[in-house]
Amino acid sequence: MNLAGLQQEITALGGRIAALRDTHTMYPDDARGTAEAALAELEYAERLLGEAGNQLARVHAEQPEPRRSDDEGERPLLRALFTQLPVPVVLLDHEGYIRRINNAGAERLGSAPGYLTGKPFAHFVDLRRRAAMQSWLAAVLRGDGDADLESRLAQRGWAEDVHLSMTRLDLPTEAHPLVLVAMSPPMNGGEEEGPAPLEPEVEDQVVVLAARRLDVLTRMTRLLLRSAGPGGEGRPPALADAAELLADSYADWVIVDVCDLPSGPEAARRAAVAGPPDATPDQHREVAEAAPGDSGIPGEVLGRGQSLLFPLIEDEEVLGRASSGAPLLALLGAGSLLSVPLRGSRGVRGALTLIRRSNRGSFRLADLGVIEEIGEHIGLALPPRSAV
Repeated sequence: MNLAGLQQEITALGGRIAALRDTHTMYPDDARGTAEAALAELEYAERLLGEAGNQLARVHAEQPEPRRSDDEGERPLLRALFTQLPVPVVLLDHEGYIRRINNAGAERLGSAPGYLTGKPFAHFVDLRRRAAMQSWLAAVLRGDGDADLESRLAQRGWAEDVHLSMTRLDLPTEAHPLVLVAMSPPMNGGEEEGPAPLEPEVEDQVVVLAARRLDVLTRMTRLLLRSAGPGGEGRPPALADAAELLADSYADWVIVDVCDLPSGPEAARRAAVAGPPDATPDQHREVAEAAPGDSGIPGEVLGRGQSLLFPLIEDEEVLGRASSGAPLLALLGAGSLLSVPLRGSRGVRGALTLIRRSNRGSFRLADLGVIEEIGEHIGLALPPRSAV
């Protein structure tokens, strides 16, 4: 390993340690799994320090072995065997991206093989298990031996406990090692704590979903009309009631941010927060006290006036961090998010952000259209800036 490679490994190690620290802060009850991953990282750090003196003197890395041409007769056979293997299997490159996935693995992740290829495997792991999985993956890539760990997949509205077995593959045709990941039922029988899925199967039907969206839009319109009814002129709309309505029927967490002054996202304030019945007071407090303009969402919505939809959350820091330093989205167990502007007659007046946890159906384009309509209604109902 040359100097550049050493620096790259140290930087990656620091990122994984920070992720483990955040996970331990948010989920102290999961300390055992996090501690095992941390011990593996500690052993690797010790080896790095012991070898640093010799490695720093090397300028050029060893050249990889020349690639050999595969036997043209065996290649189709091996590809067919991999594809039809009944065990869900994923082949990852040295950066954790999906190089190849068989049919059983694609079915387990809920998408087609062509869509999954090239995606980071970590994005399909639940936020609370992602840091530990990335640390074990790094250990396998370094040559520390195979790894077996309990994890959780979260994609397209469901969360599933799974046992991951990771094996390093060194192929003469590859400049870097690969990792073969086999997925199997959890060893503990899947008794992981957590809320059961909230979306019944019938709600996958287009007609039922359309009726539900129309019902939410109608109820919101009635709520806003009551605020603007006789005797209500000039009175701010019931933003807290609006947030509670959406949290009760359409999302898990709802955040309403309002701009009191025409000076951009930095002037926004958090006007209302609504969460699920099982949310803790600390979760409510962290969300309510976060500054809207300090995060990518809703700061970007407030600044650009454009809606954002994340059917699958890849960056857990887009909503900012809690006072402990942990990402807010990970603290909330988020799986899907959308945020729309509150657009009034004189421009963007705020942002409406909805979050669904990883055990619920992901937000879709149709959901975005409904919430954009609701956001415009709320924006038009807001009184002049001086009265907000």
